[in-house]
Amino acid sequence: MDDNLTGSDRICLGVMVGAHGVRGLVKVKAFTEVPEDVAAYGAVTDEDGKRRWSLEMVGRAKGVVLVRLAGVTDRDQAQALHGTRFYVARSALPALAEEEVFYHVDLIGLRVEDALGETLGRIQAVENYGAGDLLEVVDPEGRSQMLPFTKAAVPQIDLAGGRVVVQLPAELAANDEDEDGPRSSED
Repeated sequence: MDDNLTGSDRICLGVMVGAHGVRGLVKVKAFTEVPEDVAAYGAVTDEDGKRRWSLEMVGRAKGVVLVRLAGVTDRDQAQALHGTRFYVARSALPALAEEEVFYHVDLIGLRVEDALGETLGRIQAVENYGAGDLLEVVDPEGRSQMLPFTKAAVPQIDLAGGRVVVQLPAELAANDEDEDGPRSSED
Protein backbone atom coordinates (compact mmCIF):
# COMPACT_ATOMS: atom_id res chain seq x y z
CA MET A 1 0.00 0.00 0.00
CA ASP A 2 1.19 3.52 -0.76
CA ASP A 3 1.40 5.17 2.66
CA ASN A 4 1.29 8.66 1.07
CA LEU A 5 -2.36 8.31 0.09
CA THR A 6 -4.72 10.90 1.52
CA GLY A 7 -8.38 11.89 1.46
CA SER A 8 -10.58 9.88 -0.84
CA ASP A 9 -7.60 7.70 -1.92
CA ARG A 10 -7.97 5.95 1.46
CA ILE A 11 -10.94 4.38 3.17
CA CYS A 12 -11.36 4.09 6.95
CA LEU A 13 -12.27 0.49 7.77
CA GLY A 14 -12.76 0.91 11.51
CA VAL A 15 -11.56 2.33 14.78
CA MET A 16 -9.87 0.63 17.72
CA VAL A 17 -12.17 0.96 20.73
CA GLY A 18 -10.36 -1.07 23.38
CA ALA A 19 -8.00 -3.85 24.34
CA HIS A 20 -9.26 -7.41 24.79
CA GLY A 21 -7.42 -9.70 27.17
CA VAL A 22 -3.72 -9.60 28.01
CA ARG A 23 -2.18 -10.87 24.74
CA GLY A 24 -2.62 -7.75 22.61
CA LEU A 25 -5.96 -8.37 20.96
CA VAL A 26 -7.91 -5.23 20.09
CA LYS A 27 -11.62 -4.49 19.79
CA VAL A 28 -12.47 -2.75 16.53
CA LYS A 29 -15.69 -1.01 15.64
CA ALA A 30 -15.82 -1.94 11.97
CA PHE A 31 -17.17 0.45 9.35
CA THR A 32 -17.31 -2.30 6.73
CA GLU A 33 -20.66 -3.69 5.58
CA VAL A 34 -19.64 -7.10 6.97
CA PRO A 35 -17.73 -6.39 10.22
CA GLU A 36 -15.39 -9.36 9.78
CA ASP A 37 -14.14 -7.84 6.50
CA VAL A 38 -12.14 -5.28 8.45
CA ALA A 39 -9.17 -7.66 8.07
CA ALA A 40 -9.90 -8.73 4.49
CA TYR A 41 -8.20 -5.95 2.53
CA GLY A 42 -4.57 -6.30 3.55
CA ALA A 43 -2.39 -4.20 5.81
CA VAL A 44 -3.81 -1.01 7.32
CA THR A 45 -2.27 2.27 8.37
CA ASP A 46 -3.16 4.86 10.97
CA GLU A 47 -4.67 8.20 9.95
CA ASP A 48 -1.39 9.91 9.08
CA GLY A 49 0.04 6.79 7.42
CA LYS A 50 3.03 6.54 9.75
CA ARG A 51 2.16 3.20 11.38
CA ARG A 52 1.22 0.02 9.55
CA TRP A 53 -0.21 -3.32 10.71
CA SER A 54 -1.34 -6.62 9.30
CA LEU A 55 -4.68 -7.65 10.79
CA GLU A 56 -5.92 -11.10 11.71
CA MET A 57 -9.60 -11.54 12.44
CA VAL A 58 -10.03 -13.53 15.69
CA GLY A 59 -13.71 -13.27 16.63
CA ARG A 60 -16.62 -11.07 17.68
CA ALA A 61 -17.68 -9.58 21.00
CA LYS A 62 -20.67 -7.32 21.79
CA GLY A 63 -20.87 -5.27 18.59
CA VAL A 64 -17.15 -5.23 17.80
CA VAL A 65 -14.69 -7.53 16.10
CA LEU A 66 -11.62 -8.91 17.83
CA VAL A 67 -8.44 -8.43 15.85
CA ARG A 68 -4.78 -9.33 16.28
CA LEU A 69 -2.42 -6.62 15.03
CA ALA A 70 1.04 -7.70 13.88
CA GLY A 71 3.60 -6.57 16.47
CA VAL A 72 1.09 -5.88 19.24
CA THR A 73 1.67 -8.55 21.86
CA ASP A 74 0.34 -7.26 25.18
CA ARG A 75 -2.53 -5.29 26.69
CA ASP A 76 -0.48 -2.11 27.22
CA GLN A 77 0.54 -1.97 23.55
CA ALA A 78 -3.05 -2.62 22.51
CA GLN A 79 -4.50 0.00 24.87
CA ALA A 80 -2.02 2.60 23.56
CA LEU A 81 -3.80 2.33 20.19
CA HIS A 82 -7.23 3.24 21.61
CA GLY A 83 -8.98 5.58 19.15
CA THR A 84 -6.71 4.72 16.23
CA ARG A 85 -8.56 4.62 12.92
CA PHE A 86 -7.48 1.97 10.42
CA TYR A 87 -7.16 2.90 6.73
CA VAL A 88 -6.53 1.04 3.48
CA ALA A 89 -5.96 2.25 -0.04
CA ARG A 90 -9.24 2.67 -1.90
CA SER A 91 -7.82 0.44 -4.63
CA ALA A 92 -7.72 -2.49 -2.14
CA LEU A 93 -11.52 -2.45 -1.89
CA PRO A 94 -13.85 -4.03 -4.42
CA ALA A 95 -15.62 -1.88 -6.96
CA LEU A 96 -19.17 -1.14 -5.89
CA ALA A 97 -21.40 -3.48 -7.85
CA GLU A 98 -24.69 -1.83 -6.99
CA GLU A 99 -25.68 1.59 -8.29
CA GLU A 100 -27.24 2.72 -5.00
CA VAL A 101 -24.29 1.79 -2.75
CA PHE A 102 -21.69 4.37 -1.74
CA TYR A 103 -18.55 4.63 0.32
CA HIS A 104 -19.11 7.17 3.12
CA VAL A 105 -15.99 9.08 2.09
CA ASP A 106 -17.66 9.81 -1.27
CA LEU A 107 -20.68 11.40 0.42
CA ILE A 108 -18.85 13.56 2.95
CA GLY A 109 -18.50 17.11 1.68
CA LEU A 110 -21.27 16.91 -0.91
CA ARG A 111 -23.55 19.95 -1.21
CA VAL A 112 -27.09 19.30 0.03
CA GLU A 113 -29.89 20.90 -1.98
CA ASP A 114 -33.66 20.86 -1.79
CA ALA A 115 -35.82 20.00 -4.81
CA LEU A 116 -35.74 23.65 -5.95
CA GLY A 117 -31.93 23.74 -5.98
CA GLU A 118 -31.54 25.81 -2.81
CA THR A 119 -28.37 24.93 -0.93
CA LEU A 120 -29.14 23.64 2.56
CA GLY A 121 -25.59 22.80 3.61
CA ARG A 122 -22.96 20.10 3.23
CA ILE A 123 -22.70 16.52 4.43
CA GLN A 124 -20.38 16.53 7.44
CA ALA A 125 -20.59 12.83 8.36
CA VAL A 126 -22.47 9.59 7.83
CA GLU A 127 -23.52 7.99 11.11
CA ASN A 128 -25.35 4.85 12.12
CA TYR A 129 -26.66 4.45 15.65
CA GLY A 130 -28.38 1.15 14.93
CA ALA A 131 -31.54 2.17 13.07
CA GLY A 132 -30.00 2.96 9.68
CA ASP A 133 -27.61 5.46 8.16
CA LEU A 134 -28.03 9.16 8.90
CA LEU A 135 -26.47 12.09 7.09
CA GLU A 136 -25.20 14.88 9.31
CA VAL A 137 -25.83 18.07 7.34
CA VAL A 138 -24.24 21.34 8.46
CA ASP A 139 -25.82 24.51 7.12
CA PRO A 140 -23.82 27.66 6.21
CA GLU A 141 -24.41 29.06 9.71
CA GLY A 142 -22.84 25.97 11.27
CA ARG A 143 -26.05 24.38 12.54
CA SER A 144 -26.23 20.63 12.23
CA GLN A 145 -29.17 18.33 11.58
CA MET A 146 -29.45 14.61 10.94
CA LEU A 147 -31.34 13.31 7.91
CA PRO A 148 -32.23 9.68 7.26
CA PHE A 149 -30.18 8.27 4.39
CA THR A 150 -33.10 6.65 2.57
CA LYS A 151 -34.37 6.91 -1.00
CA ALA A 152 -37.40 8.85 0.24
CA ALA A 153 -35.29 11.48 2.06
CA VAL A 154 -32.40 11.53 -0.45
CA PRO A 155 -33.94 10.79 -3.85
CA GLN A 156 -30.95 11.98 -5.89
CA ILE A 157 -27.20 11.53 -5.43
CA ASP A 158 -25.00 13.21 -8.02
CA LEU A 159 -21.39 12.34 -7.14
CA ALA A 160 -20.04 13.88 -10.36
CA GLY A 161 -21.92 17.10 -9.66
CA GLY A 162 -20.88 17.13 -5.99
CA ARG A 163 -24.42 17.25 -4.62
CA VAL A 164 -27.36 15.38 -3.19
CA VAL A 165 -30.98 16.43 -3.43
CA VAL A 166 -33.05 15.90 -0.30
CA GLN A 167 -36.74 15.78 0.41
CA LEU A 168 -36.93 17.07 3.96
CA PRO A 169 -39.35 15.30 6.29
CA ALA A 170 -42.27 17.63 7.16
CA GLU A 171 -41.10 18.20 10.76
CA LEU A 172 -37.63 19.28 9.60
CA ALA A 173 -38.99 21.45 6.79
CA ALA A 174 -41.19 23.23 9.33
CA ASN A 175 -38.14 23.90 11.52
CA ASP A 176 -36.32 25.31 8.51
CA GLU A 177 -38.52 28.42 8.59
CA ASP A 178 -38.38 31.15 11.18
CA GLU A 179 -40.81 33.98 11.80
CA ASP A 180 -39.41 35.90 8.82
CA GLY A 181 -40.17 33.05 6.42
CA PRO A 182 -37.93 30.53 4.76
CA ARG A 183 -34.26 30.71 5.52
CA SER A 184 -32.06 31.35 2.50
CA SER A 185 -28.43 30.38 2.37
CA GLU A 186 -25.42 30.74 0.16
CA ASP A 187 -22.74 28.20 -0.50
